Amino acid sequence: MRTEIRQVEEQPRKGGLRTMPFIIVNESFEMIATYGLQTNMLIYLMIFYNMSAATATTILGLWAALSNGMAIVGAIVADSYCGRFRAVAFGSISTLIGMIVLWLTTMIPELTSLSCSHFQHVCNGTTPIQLAVLFSSFGFMSIGAGFVRPCSIIFGADQLEDKKNPKNQRRIASYFNWYYVSTGISTMLAVTVIIYIQDRYGWQIGFGIPIVLMFLSVLMFQLGSPLYIKVKAKETENLIIGLFQAAVAAFRKRNNTRLPLTGCDEYYRWPLESDVLTPSMDFRWLNRACMIEDPERDLNADGSASNPWNLCSVERVESLKALIRILPMWSTGFMMSVDMGVFSFSILQTKTMDRHIFPHFEIPAASFTMFLLIALTIWIIFYDRILVPLLSKYTGRSRGLSPVTRMRIGLVVSCMSMALSAITERIRRQKAIEEGHEDDPNALVNMSAMWFVPQYALLGIAEAAHTVGQIEFFYSLLPKSMSSFASAMHTVGSAISSLIGSILVSSVDWLSSTRGQTSWFSNNINKGHLDYHFWVLASMSFLNLFHFLVVCRFYKTGNDEINRSPHVADDRECDYRLLHES
Repeated sequence: MRTEIRQVEEQPRKGGLRTMPFIIVNESFEMIATYGLQTNMLIYLMIFYNMSAATATTILGLWAALSNGMAIVGAIVADSYCGRFRAVAFGSISTLIGMIVLWLTTMIPELTSLSCSHFQHVCNGTTPIQLAVLFSSFGFMSIGAGFVRPCSIIFGADQLEDKKNPKNQRRIASYFNWYYVSTGISTMLAVTVIIYIQDRYGWQIGFGIPIVLMFLSVLMFQLGSPLYIKVKAKETENLIIGLFQAAVAAFRKRNNTRLPLTGCDEYYRWPLESDVLTPSMDFRWLNRACMIEDPERDLNADGSASNPWNLCSVERVESLKALIRILPMWSTGFMMSVDMGVFSFSILQTKTMDRHIFPHFEIPAASFTMFLLIALTIWIIFYDRILVPLLSKYTGRSRGLSPVTRMRIGLVVSCMSMALSAITERIRRQKAIEEGHEDDPNALVNMSAMWFVPQYALLGIAEAAHTVGQIEFFYSLLPKSMSSFASAMHTVGSAISSLIGSILVSSVDWLSSTRGQTSWFSNNINKGHLDYHFWVLASMSFLNLFHFLVVCRFYKTGNDEINRSPHVADDRECDYRLLHES
């Protein structure tokens, strides 16, 4: 995520494929442990902390936002200061500490409030100390996830870096494939096996097993330490700070009319760039950031900028422009992640329904997320192995559907998923009332939970189509120095979406419970109106689709393909470009 001079300790017999088991096992166990805890957390908070469904969902949304936001912090700290090995080691230990603290809440009764049935009029509230312990466990796990996830995959690639090997790129590509396969399998195990253990054997064992897995994760990573290639990062300027510097420099020179917006011969370039870039005409007011006013004042003896907050290179200014170009399209993805967060409530729905697939086997309510993962995987395989070859054969497009088309498909399908969720919940609630369960939220409704599978499947397809398309779209617009921003922008977007989702739930809960009315998110979902909330999300998703179509009008398409190998900043090679600001 930044331009840096990296020094690799040149020691014989380090790195290579033999380090992969340590790195992949570390990340796999971390994901199984973390997702195994998060998926069922709504039920845990409602039972042992007497939280309402709305409050628990809001807290979990803020937790997700913090974890995603910390990923950016972890990446910057690892690149600029401590290196990726120390970042992964620190993050793994932090996650383990958070899990131990959370497990202690199941072992020490004083750390949780007494359970409260829906027949009680007054329930014991949680104390500040109990909440402090709970939130500290969330904080440790968020810090751990923020340092492990953005650094672990790149740390593995460092072990395979061998420019002398002609097959090195194929080996690294194979590593990425197996890495993502391992994370997919880990997530599936988390939402099935770990959730089943929690439902069947209780919270103490259900939270204890992830601790064992996380301890093995830390141990495996440390055992491989003597074999690792450890890339050291110097404390040099990172890309994010450089972008801020470019914006500040342009703002400082905003009133300097002596600097022309075009046709200037004194552009600052540092370090010496392979291709002499000329500032583009988009967002011309930013060009002042790279214009030299006074060489004696602005430049050091070696030609570098004396004050980077007053003078930036042409490349840095063009990087900032590239980031600004993708912001409109980036904003269209927020609603997708907000829709993904709706399935916290689906756990409450499926708990009241028949979840048997065999006479003596019942799917845990929180494990229905696996249908989303299955649909996501099937769509990716179908698209890559069947649809792309067909489109390539009949249309001549080697990469199949364009990124914008795939994003459009994802947004349309997400609208369908939310509408179907509203319809299904209305049917479930009506059946519960007809069967006399209006005052008993724990009563089983004579309705199969398999009715919820289509909405999970649709959202899985929407996520696969939109997310992959959006990241590929970003990659087509960003220069090579910012290629890692493609996935980083998605991470930041997920954090913002989680925050939006939490604010939305809190607002709807407050508005729907005014004047003594029953909240839509009542703990008794038979009295609440989750279907109304789903219709709100469906309407917002439709408005977001309209917003997406409007944003698309500000981009013009060129070749509809992304097939160049070097990722450069030359605007002529970008497939999608923001139209001229005039």
